[in-house]
Amino acid sequence: MDAVNRDERHVAIVLAAGRGSRMNSDVPKQFLELDGKPLVFYALKAFQDSFIDEIILVTGENQIDFCRREIVKKYNLTKVKQVISGGRERYESVFRGLSTASNCDYIYIHDGARPFIDQELLLRAKRCVETVGACAAGMPVKDTIKVVDEMNMVTSTPDRSYLWQIQTPQVFSFPLIKKAYERMFASGDCSGITDDAMVAERFLSCPVQLFEGSYRNLKITTPEDLPVAKMLLKKKN
Repeated sequence: MDAVNRDERHVAIVLAAGRGSRMNSDVPKQFLELDGKPLVFYALKAFQDSFIDEIILVTGENQIDFCRREIVKKYNLTKVKQVISGGRERYESVFRGLSTASNCDYIYIHDGARPFIDQELLLRAKRCVETVGACAAGMPVKDTIKVVDEMNMVTSTPDRSYLWQIQTPQVFSFPLIKKAYERMFASGDCSGITDDAMVAERFLSCPVQLFEGSYRNLKITTPEDLPVAKMLLKKKN
């Protein structure tokens, strides 16, 4: 494992406040069971077992006690120092996590519905952020991508060799991403923001480098994703 500078603190924000409407379930997707454990457990456990110094879990206000009791305490996730409530939108949850973090040099923002983050991926993230200060996991797209108009008519076909699908974690120098989010909220313009890299790009004109994630690092979004996740977990085990 890479040596970690103990003078620098690496903090993870794990997002588990989403409603998961596309899962067609009364249970938020991050709490659906995968091999007998809540989905979000797997991301938390990956950070727990890594060089990360502290984890901030952002969840729904009504799930805070459940997370503390049935996930953090039950599975002895000692690096989870805070469980806080998120906002209506992802970027609001991220900002609440950033506002809670302190004494932090690098921040790792990860979707709790991505259970297959691993130690090799985290080490690639660490190396990248320590070099460039702003980076995100991703993988080259496998399919041809079409751009369409409002009638679904194709208007262009981008060169696939320049296209990546973006994942998490997205990792930043803490002062950089905190400043970018503060500028966004001060501007009142959060339109179209779907990830943290966009915040850095739009409000600081900051270049963001992509590092190799994994095609296994899928986000559980629809019911069809669960059987795939079960298969990947079985193969991993």
